[in-house]
Amino acid sequence: MQHSQPWPEVPPPSPPPLRLLVADDNPVVRAGLTALLSGRDDTTVVAEATDGREAYEAALRHRPDVILLDVRMPGVDGISALPHLVRLAPVMMLTYSHETETVREALRLGAGGYLVHGEFTTEQLVRAVRDVREGRPHVTPGAAKALLMQLRANTPAHANPQVPYFLGENSPQELSQLQSSMGQSFRSRFRLSAREAEIMDLIASGMTNQQIAAACFISEKTVKNHINRIFAKLQTTTRSQAAAKWLGVA
Repeated sequence: MQHSQPWPEVPPPSPPPLRLLVADDNPVVRAGLTALLSGRDDTTVVAEATDGREAYEAALRHRPDVILLDVRMPGVDGISALPHLVRLAPVMMLTYSHETETVREALRLGAGGYLVHGEFTTEQLVRAVRDVREGRPHVTPGAAKALLMQLRANTPAHANPQVPYFLGENSPQELSQLQSSMGQSFRSRFRLSAREAEIMDLIASGMTNQQIAAACFISEKTVKNHINRIFAKLQTTTRSQAAAKWLGVA
Protein backbone atom coordinates (compact mmCIF):
# COMPACT_ATOMS: atom_id res chain seq x y z
CA MET A 1 0.00 0.00 0.00
CA GLN A 2 1.43 3.29 -1.05
CA HIS A 3 1.59 6.14 1.42
CA SER A 4 0.57 9.45 -0.05
CA GLN A 5 3.06 12.24 0.33
CA PRO A 6 1.92 15.01 2.69
CA TRP A 7 0.95 18.22 1.01
CA PRO A 8 3.67 20.85 1.39
CA GLU A 9 2.73 23.61 3.77
CA VAL A 10 1.74 26.77 1.98
CA PRO A 11 3.00 29.87 3.79
CA PRO A 12 0.25 32.35 4.63
CA PRO A 13 0.05 35.26 2.18
CA SER A 14 1.85 38.40 3.22
CA PRO A 15 -0.47 41.20 4.31
CA PRO A 16 -0.86 43.96 1.74
CA PRO A 17 1.43 46.94 2.30
CA LEU A 18 0.12 49.80 4.39
CA ARG A 19 -1.01 52.61 2.10
CA LEU A 20 0.34 55.97 3.30
CA LEU A 21 -0.27 59.62 2.48
CA VAL A 22 2.67 61.97 3.13
CA ALA A 23 1.78 65.63 3.72
CA ASP A 24 4.75 67.98 4.08
CA ASP A 25 5.64 71.23 2.31
CA ASN A 26 9.38 70.40 2.36
CA PRO A 27 10.14 68.57 -0.93
CA VAL A 28 13.28 66.99 0.56
CA VAL A 29 11.30 65.42 3.39
CA ARG A 30 8.50 64.29 1.07
CA ALA A 31 10.90 62.73 -1.42
CA GLY A 32 12.94 61.06 1.32
CA LEU A 33 9.92 59.56 3.07
CA THR A 34 8.37 58.40 -0.20
CA ALA A 35 11.61 56.73 -1.28
CA LEU A 36 12.03 55.03 2.10
CA LEU A 37 8.45 53.89 2.56
CA SER A 38 7.69 52.91 -1.03
CA GLY A 39 10.85 50.82 -1.31
CA ARG A 40 9.56 48.30 1.24
CA ASP A 41 7.22 45.31 1.05
CA ASP A 42 5.13 46.39 4.04
CA THR A 43 4.49 50.08 3.24
CA THR A 44 3.84 52.21 0.18
CA VAL A 45 3.12 55.90 -0.36
CA VAL A 46 -0.03 56.32 -2.46
CA ALA A 47 -0.13 60.13 -2.45
CA GLU A 48 1.77 63.26 -1.42
CA ALA A 49 0.50 66.69 -0.39
CA THR A 50 2.09 70.06 0.30
CA ASP A 51 -0.53 71.45 2.71
CA GLY A 52 -3.60 70.49 4.71
CA ARG A 53 -6.09 71.17 1.92
CA GLU A 54 -4.19 68.97 -0.54
CA ALA A 55 -3.89 66.31 2.16
CA TYR A 56 -7.66 66.29 2.70
CA GLU A 57 -8.41 66.07 -1.03
CA ALA A 58 -5.82 63.30 -1.50
CA ALA A 59 -7.19 61.38 1.51
CA LEU A 60 -10.71 61.53 0.05
CA ARG A 61 -9.42 60.32 -3.29
CA HIS A 62 -6.98 57.59 -2.18
CA ARG A 63 -8.35 56.52 1.24
CA PRO A 64 -4.92 55.78 2.78
CA ASP A 65 -4.47 53.55 5.82
CA VAL A 66 -2.43 56.21 7.65
CA ILE A 67 -1.71 59.90 7.01
CA LEU A 68 1.76 61.27 7.87
CA LEU A 69 1.18 64.96 8.57
CA ASP A 70 3.55 67.89 9.08
CA VAL A 71 2.59 70.69 11.49
CA ARG A 72 3.84 73.83 9.75
CA MET A 73 2.76 74.19 6.13
CA PRO A 74 1.74 77.25 4.08
CA GLY A 75 -1.95 77.60 3.34
CA VAL A 76 -3.82 75.14 5.58
CA ASP A 77 -1.40 73.91 8.24
CA GLY A 78 -1.39 70.47 9.81
CA ILE A 79 -3.14 71.42 13.04
CA SER A 80 -5.99 73.15 11.16
CA ALA A 81 -6.45 70.16 8.86
CA LEU A 82 -6.13 67.54 11.59
CA PRO A 83 -9.78 67.41 12.83
CA HIS A 84 -10.94 66.83 9.24
CA LEU A 85 -8.25 64.28 8.38
CA VAL A 86 -8.81 62.06 11.43
CA ARG A 87 -12.33 61.35 10.13
CA LEU A 88 -10.78 59.79 7.03
CA ALA A 89 -7.79 57.86 8.41
CA PRO A 90 -5.52 57.58 11.47
CA VAL A 91 -3.05 60.48 11.51
CA MET A 92 0.58 60.36 12.58
CA MET A 93 2.16 63.78 13.08
CA LEU A 94 5.60 63.53 11.48
CA THR A 95 7.20 66.89 11.94
CA TYR A 96 10.11 69.06 12.96
CA SER A 97 8.20 70.88 15.69
CA HIS A 98 8.08 69.68 19.30
CA GLU A 99 6.73 72.75 21.10
CA THR A 100 4.63 71.61 24.06
CA GLU A 101 1.43 73.38 23.01
CA THR A 102 1.69 72.02 19.46
CA VAL A 103 2.15 68.45 20.71
CA ARG A 104 -0.75 68.77 23.16
CA GLU A 105 -3.06 70.33 20.58
CA ALA A 106 -2.27 67.67 17.98
CA LEU A 107 -3.03 64.85 20.41
CA ARG A 108 -6.15 66.63 21.68
CA LEU A 109 -7.45 66.94 18.12
CA GLY A 110 -7.08 63.23 17.50
CA ALA A 111 -3.57 62.54 16.20
CA GLY A 112 -2.68 58.92 16.82
CA GLY A 113 0.99 59.71 17.34
CA TYR A 114 3.64 62.42 17.24
CA LEU A 115 7.08 61.74 15.77
CA VAL A 116 9.83 64.36 15.62
CA HIS A 117 12.32 64.13 12.75
CA GLY A 118 15.74 62.90 13.83
CA GLU A 119 14.39 60.82 16.72
CA PHE A 120 13.58 57.59 14.93
CA THR A 121 14.97 55.05 12.49
CA THR A 122 13.11 53.78 9.42
CA GLU A 123 12.16 50.58 11.26
CA GLN A 124 10.85 52.57 14.23
CA LEU A 125 8.82 54.75 11.87
CA VAL A 126 7.26 51.73 10.17
CA ARG A 127 6.46 50.11 13.51
CA ALA A 128 4.91 53.36 14.77
CA VAL A 129 2.78 53.69 11.62
CA ARG A 130 1.51 50.12 12.04
CA ASP A 131 0.75 50.73 15.71
CA VAL A 132 -1.15 53.92 14.96
CA ARG A 133 -3.14 52.03 12.33
CA GLU A 134 -4.10 49.54 15.06
CA GLY A 135 -4.96 52.30 17.54
CA ARG A 136 -1.78 52.14 19.62
CA PRO A 137 -0.37 55.67 20.03
CA HIS A 138 3.28 56.58 19.51
CA VAL A 139 5.18 59.64 20.75
CA THR A 140 8.92 60.11 20.18
CA PRO A 141 11.14 61.29 23.05
CA GLY A 142 11.27 64.99 22.10
CA ALA A 143 7.49 65.26 22.06
CA ALA A 144 7.14 63.16 25.21
CA LYS A 145 9.70 65.28 27.05
CA ALA A 146 7.83 68.47 26.14
CA LEU A 147 4.61 67.02 27.54
CA LEU A 148 6.29 65.78 30.71
CA MET A 149 7.89 69.18 31.33
CA GLN A 150 4.47 70.81 31.04
CA LEU A 151 3.00 68.14 33.32
CA ARG A 152 5.64 68.78 35.98
CA ALA A 153 5.24 72.55 35.69
CA ASN A 154 1.48 72.24 36.31
CA THR A 155 1.74 69.73 39.15
CA PRO A 156 2.44 70.65 42.82
CA ALA A 157 5.79 69.34 44.05
CA HIS A 158 4.15 67.00 46.59
CA ALA A 159 1.75 65.44 44.07
CA ASN A 160 2.36 62.23 42.18
CA PRO A 161 1.65 63.20 38.57
CA GLN A 162 -0.21 60.77 36.32
CA VAL A 163 1.59 60.20 33.02
CA PRO A 164 -0.87 60.81 30.16
CA TYR A 165 -2.23 57.63 28.58
CA PHE A 166 -0.65 58.40 25.23
CA LEU A 167 2.87 58.14 26.66
CA GLY A 168 2.29 54.43 27.22
CA GLU A 169 3.90 52.72 30.19
CA ASN A 170 7.20 54.60 30.13
CA SER A 171 8.06 56.41 33.34
CA PRO A 172 9.48 59.95 33.19
CA GLN A 173 12.89 58.52 34.06
CA GLU A 174 12.65 55.94 31.27
CA LEU A 175 11.56 58.62 28.83
CA SER A 176 14.52 60.77 29.81
CA GLN A 177 16.82 57.84 29.16
CA LEU A 178 15.04 57.19 25.87
CA GLN A 179 15.49 60.83 24.91
CA SER A 180 19.22 60.63 25.44
CA SER A 181 19.64 57.23 23.83
CA MET A 182 17.50 57.88 20.74
CA GLY A 183 17.22 61.53 19.86
CA GLN A 184 20.71 62.57 20.84
CA SER A 185 22.59 59.49 19.67
CA PHE A 186 21.02 59.72 16.23
CA ARG A 187 22.58 63.11 15.55
CA SER A 188 25.62 62.83 17.79
CA ARG A 189 27.22 60.56 15.20
CA PHE A 190 27.59 63.62 12.97
CA ARG A 191 29.69 65.33 15.69
CA LEU A 192 28.42 68.83 15.00
CA SER A 193 29.17 71.59 17.46
CA ALA A 194 26.23 73.27 19.21
CA ARG A 195 26.40 76.20 16.77
CA GLU A 196 26.67 73.88 13.76
CA ALA A 197 23.66 71.89 14.99
CA GLU A 198 21.69 75.11 15.40
CA ILE A 199 22.57 76.18 11.85
CA MET A 200 21.76 72.73 10.48
CA ASP A 201 18.32 72.98 12.14
CA LEU A 202 17.77 76.27 10.31
CA ILE A 203 18.98 74.84 6.99
CA ALA A 204 16.57 71.92 7.38
CA SER A 205 13.71 74.34 8.07
CA GLY A 206 14.38 75.96 4.68
CA MET A 207 16.15 79.18 5.70
CA THR A 208 18.58 80.93 3.35
CA ASN A 209 22.10 81.93 4.42
CA GLN A 210 20.91 85.52 4.79
CA GLN A 211 18.03 84.48 7.06
CA ILE A 212 20.31 82.23 9.12
CA ALA A 213 22.80 85.07 9.53
CA ALA A 214 20.03 87.35 10.79
CA ALA A 215 18.62 84.69 13.14
CA CYS A 216 22.03 83.88 14.64
CA PHE A 217 23.40 87.46 14.67
CA ILE A 218 26.43 86.46 12.59
CA SER A 219 27.70 87.41 9.13
CA GLU A 220 26.78 85.49 5.97
CA LYS A 221 30.46 84.65 5.55
CA THR A 222 30.48 83.00 8.98
CA VAL A 223 27.32 81.08 8.03
CA LYS A 224 29.06 79.82 4.87
CA ASN A 225 32.09 78.73 6.90
CA HIS A 226 29.84 76.79 9.29
CA ILE A 227 27.98 75.20 6.37
CA ASN A 228 31.23 74.05 4.76
CA ARG A 229 32.21 72.33 8.00
CA ILE A 230 28.71 70.84 8.34
CA PHE A 231 28.81 69.44 4.80
CA ALA A 232 32.20 67.86 5.51
CA LYS A 233 30.95 66.20 8.71
CA LEU A 234 27.71 64.99 7.12
CA GLN A 235 29.61 63.92 3.98
CA THR A 236 27.22 65.87 1.76
CA THR A 237 27.63 68.50 -0.94
CA THR A 238 24.18 70.14 -1.05
CA ARG A 239 21.69 71.62 1.39
CA SER A 240 19.02 69.09 0.38
CA GLN A 241 21.37 66.14 1.03
CA ALA A 242 22.38 67.58 4.40
CA ALA A 243 18.77 68.26 5.38
CA ALA A 244 17.72 64.75 4.40
CA LYS A 245 20.47 63.20 6.55
CA TRP A 246 19.78 65.55 9.46
CA LEU A 247 16.04 64.82 9.38
CA GLY A 248 16.65 61.08 9.14
CA VAL A 249 15.05 60.62 5.72
CA ALA A 250 18.20 59.77 3.75
